[in-house]
Amino acid sequence: MDFASVNFLAVAVAAIASFALGALWYSQALFGKLWQQELGFTDEYLQSANLGKIFGSSFVLMFIMALGMALLLGAHSPDKVNLMFGLSQGLFIGLIFVGTSMGINMLYQRKSFKLWLIDALYQIVFLTIMGTILGAWR
Repeated sequence: MDFASVNFLAVAVAAIASFALGALWYSQALFGKLWQQELGFTDEYLQSANLGKIFGSSFVLMFIMALGMALLLGAHSPDKVNLMFGLSQGLFIGLIFVGTSMGINMLYQRKSFKLWLIDALYQIVFLTIMGTILGAWR
C-alpha cells in the first residue's frame, strides 16, 4: 500500500459527500419514513439513539472506505485514473461487492426487498460518488 499517492483532502471530501448523501437519503424527504417502517422502528426508538456515536462512527467508516478506494485507484497508472475511471470503479465496487453482500445479509436476516433496495442503493450511489471524486481529484 502506497499512502504517498493518496490525496487525503480528496478522501475527506469523498467521505463528507457520502455522509451528506446519507443525511438526505434517510431524511423524511426521501426514504427515511419507508426505511423506519421496514425496520419497525418507532420515532421514540430512533430518538433514544446515541447519535454522536452513530454519526461519528459512520463518518470514520466512510473515511476508511474512501481511503481504501483511493488506495485501489492509486494502484493504477496515474494517466488511467480520471473522473470516469473513478466513477466506474465506485459503481462496480458498489454493485458487485457491496450490493450483493448486503443482499446476502438481508436474505438471512429475512429483511424485506424494499429495505435492501433503500440501503444497497445508498451504498452504491455513495461509492460511485466517492470514486468520482477520488478519480477526478488525483
